[in-house]
Amino acid sequence: MKKDKEEDKMMDFYTFKMKQSFVVLAFFVCIVSFSQTKKWTLEACVNHALENNITVKQGENALLTNEQNIIAAKGNFLPGVSASAGHNIGIGTQRIDIGETQVIVDRTSNSTSFGVGASQTVFNGFRLTNLYKQSKLNLETSQLELDRIKDDISLNVVNAYLNVLFNKENLATAKAQYDFSDKQLQQVKNLVDAGVQPRANIYDAEATLSADAQSVTLAENNVTLALLTLSQLLQVPFEGFDVEIINIESPTEILLYNNIAPILDFALENRNEIKIAEKNIENAELSTEISKSGFLPSVSLGYGFNTNAFYTNLTQNEAAFLDQLNNQKSHSFNLNVNIPIFSRFQNKTAVAKSKIQEENSKLNLEQAKLNLESNIQRAFTDAKSAFKAFEAAKKSLAAQELSFENSQERFNIGVMTSFELDQARVRLINAQASLINAKYDFVFKTKVLDFYMGKPLTN
Repeated sequence: MKKDKEEDKMMDFYTFKMKQSFVVLAFFVCIVSFSQTKKWTLEACVNHALENNITVKQGENALLTNEQNIIAAKGNFLPGVSASAGHNIGIGTQRIDIGETQVIVDRTSNSTSFGVGASQTVFNGFRLTNLYKQSKLNLETSQLELDRIKDDISLNVVNAYLNVLFNKENLATAKAQYDFSDKQLQQVKNLVDAGVQPRANIYDAEATLSADAQSVTLAENNVTLALLTLSQLLQVPFEGFDVEIINIESPTEILLYNNIAPILDFALENRNEIKIAEKNIENAELSTEISKSGFLPSVSLGYGFNTNAFYTNLTQNEAAFLDQLNNQKSHSFNLNVNIPIFSRFQNKTAVAKSKIQEENSKLNLEQAKLNLESNIQRAFTDAKSAFKAFEAAKKSLAAQELSFENSQERFNIGVMTSFELDQARVRLINAQASLINAKYDFVFKTKVLDFYMGKPLTN
């Protein structure tokens, strides 16, 4: 009986372990399944790109570097302090008098010295002050550059995301067309069996179905490539990657901006590329002031403390080592004034080159404004053209749908050939593709205008 109870306990133990293993396995299966079926939203894509993009991380490291440069620039206002210690050993010979006789003996000498020094720049033509201002300005410029990079990445992610949606909608249209062609084939077979149409029409319908199957395959490949592009932009594994479908209804003229002036005014005032160009002008002006400091005198103060000890094997009555250090202490103070007289044209050319850089920075600002105005003008014109193309595509699709319905009816009663029906179907497919393309083109062009207006791109 005791043995039976032990066996029952062992069976219960193994049963518990199996259940535990099953629960753990099911948990991991759920995790893997969730990771493969996760749908990335547009906002999640943008946020992930901004957090993990290599260029963004490099920009953040540039900020950290500039912060350290500011600390170093502050440190230049503090005195520099250094300490020194040295010990010398001399080995040689020396003549000494012993009575009336000179003898040569071996001589070993030891010399130990200690020192502490401090130096402070009192005036150097405001060079240190301007270098500190320049380091702070570089930090501000790096922050603006990082913001500009993030804006560009956000726009690229939105474009790639919309491209995925565009190709998915094209795929849905291709599949719908394939289903229609499949039903059309069955209808043609029924008409042929009824003796209404010749058997050759079956071959035409099968050829059409094969072409539609090829179109579905091509559309699937385009979806895969679009997802691959987006996943690479986000730097995430492509396996199992997919996005959440955004139902983009038929856009209206409300998305358009009626006047370009507010966009230009806002962009010229707030766009990072303009602010960066303005900061570069300030930086160039500070560089000129730094160059001018070479013409001004510099003043510095210094202090030194030194002590030493010396002893040889030839003298027996030297003071103790610590007593020598205490007795031979010395202090020194110095004031240095450096007045530049002739620098072989180095200061003159440095100032001249700095002023040239100032002019270039101002020209770069004007060029940045012209580029921004040109880009906004082009985007504004493109958006209006895209809306007109979208409206025309809608009318064209409506006309082609009516034409195809009429062609279908005529084909069913034997008035139209299968070739003519297929031509009508091709025109309908082209009209559908044109509408999808025009819709997403118009949406992205309006997003570009929102981008220049500083509006969130994920809305």
